[in-house]
Amino acid sequence: MALQEHIAVGRRKTSTARVILRNGNGKITINDREGNKYFATENCYQEILLPLKKTNTLGTYDVHVNVDGGGFTGQVGAIKLGIARALININADFRPMLKVDSLLTRDPRAVERKKYGRPKARKKFQFSKR
Repeated sequence: MALQEHIAVGRRKTSTARVILRNGNGKITINDREGNKYFATENCYQEILLPLKKTNTLGTYDVHVNVDGGGFTGQVGAIKLGIARALININADFRPMLKVDSLLTRDPRAVERKKYGRPKARKKFQFSKR
């Protein structure tokens, strides 16, 4: 049997994740570290597993991820989207299951840029009447 790899890219905020799914026993590797050791909280790790849980493929694929940029929440969202897209490459029947929970939608929200004459993007300096 040939080794099948399914590659997908996920993005969120300024993070980019390249996800590779291979047939295996459910090992998750993020930037050459174990998945549950990479993130500070267990909640982040459970968020990554969501697409695999929804499609009942949690123990069937090894997940290898290269992620860079942004913070932990952006990286979690990028990895989650990448896994969901890779699962659709494997089996198109997974699409309705993933779409119900909005796992295929790229979150477009990003940090608003700072405007000139202001301390931050929307904050204004204190107004003085006199």
